Parts: sequence; C-alpha cells; structure tokens
Amino acid sequence: MNSSFAKKTLTITVILLITLNLFIFICAYPETYTPSPGISTSGDILSKDFSAYYVGAWRLWNTPSKIYQFGALGGSEPVTPPRPEAYKYLPSFLLIVSPLLTLDYQQALTAFDIIQFLFLPLMAYMLYNLLNKKHLAISIAVMTIVLLLPLPGTQWGLFPSYYWQWGEGQAKVFLTFLLLLSFYFGKKGRPILSGIAFAFGFFDPRFGLLAIPLYAMYNRKNYKIAAVSAIISLGLSNLMLLYPGMGISFVAMAFNNAVSTPLYYYSLIPFLTLMALIIVNFKEVVAAFDYKGVFANFTGPEKSDFVKIG
Repeated sequence: MNSSFAKKTLTITVILLITLNLFIFICAYPETYTPSPGISTSGDILSKDFSAYYVGAWRLWNTPSKIYQFGALGGSEPVTPPRPEAYKYLPSFLLIVSPLLTLDYQQALTAFDIIQFLFLPLMAYMLYNLLNKKHLAISIAVMTIVLLLPLPGTQWGLFPSYYWQWGEGQAKVFLTFLLLLSFYFGKKGRPILSGIAFAFGFFDPRFGLLAIPLYAMYNRKNYKIAAVSAIISLGLSNLMLLYPGMGISFVAMAFNNAVSTPLYYYSLIPFLTLMALIIVNFKEVVAAFDYKGVFANFTGPEKSDFVKIG
C-alpha cells in the first residue's frame, strides 16, 4: 500500500467515509435532545447514555460511593429526566469526562459528540500506519468498518451503529480511538505511551480484554515494558476503587448488570474494529504468542519477520 495510486485512493475513500459520517451526525443530532426508548426494545422512555457519564463524573467528585447506584439521587445532582442511565465502566473514564462538567448537560453531550467526531481523521491516520503493508482492498474494508460501519437490513437504516453512537452520546468512538492509539504507539516503539493509552482504553473491560492479542502483537519488541506500563497505568487511574463503597459497588455492577449487557449497535464499532484487525493480522498475532515455536509451521514464509517473545 505504498504506491501513489494506493495512497490517493485511500485518501479519497477516507474523505468520503467521514463525509457520510458527518451526514449521519447531522441526522442524529435532534435525537440527543429527546428522551426516548432509543435502541432499547423495552419501550421505556430513557435518558441518553451520556447521562451515565455526566452524572457519574459529578458523583465522582461529590458522592464517590454512589457512582454505580442506579437512578437519581436528588439534591444538587444534575437532572437528566427521566433518570440518569446506569454507569457501567471503570471509574478512570470519569476522569476524562470530568472537564465536561463545566458545561450544562446538553452542551456537554454535544461537545462530547463533536470531540469524538474530530477523532475520526486521527483514527484513519493511525489505521493507515497500522495497515501500511496490507493490500489496498483490505485497508479500504477495515477503514469502512471503523469509520462508517454500514449494516444493511436494520430498522434504523444503513448506519445504525453511528446513528446511535451520536444520538445517545455514546463513548464507543472514544474507546476505539484509545485502543488504536495504544496500537499505534506500540508499532512506533513507544511502549510506555502505548501502555498508558491502553489502560485508559480499558475502561470498558470487555473490549480491553479482546484487544490484548493486538496489544501484545504491536508491542512484541517491547512487550515487558508495555505490559508493566499498562498494568501500572490501569492501577493508578483506578485507585479510586479503594474508596469505601466504590469497589464493592463496581464488582456488584459488573456481575449483576454489565456482564448481561448485550452488544448494541454502537458497541459493534470497537468490536468489529478489533476483530477486523485480528483477522488481517492473524499470522502476526499468532507469532506474538508463539513462545516456543509451536505454531512456526503455520506462519508460512513470513515467520522470520516476527520476533518471538520467549
């Protein structure tokens, strides 16, 4: 994918994909103002998912033990009718959301969507670097999954993932951005920065766990430093779990609620991004975990390009 033709083709593709996503953003914008059943099949009127982050960030600084409590607490807590959605992530994510508390709820939701939309060109740039040795068709396919994710045959049109990502003020683009950033730093030989980005991208552990094979692959030349950086960063950014009542509430939420949460359309953005990267880098992923050369016969003539970590 180093030819001038390939670069121009990919550049035009990325511009078209992001332009189409901007159209989806504009269509979804009115949804951010209206409590509705959203993507839920229960039919209940719900606040936007962003309400969980906004109210959770407020609770982090005011009533830390109540971060994972469902429903409104009243008092001076921000009001998000009919009630704030349940917060289901590690508390580290609330540190990132906290600056948005300087805005009112609706302004903060819009700002969060805009910030995430502005990440799309950066995500395209990182993908270009992560896929620069892959066939042009493969790169275009992965870019399309990450930047637009068309899903035909749904009741919400061709692009339900991004429609509800923007309409609900969801965080899945931000999560995908952080994980791609960790891979990018790993490939560039910066394992400490890779570990920090990976730790903050681990705020939804479901996708953090799925990303571990890719994290190991992109950091295979510096895997020890990358592992230590990720572990230390994850621990330090979530030290607030030691606050009385917060840790046990997180565990209860994880087993009683988060584990049973389905992969809604917006969750397919990070999920299919990670799966696509695992598939197109399958040999490299296998080689990164091939401590004793067990799979050497299955990696073909390219096996000499991979550094075994053992």
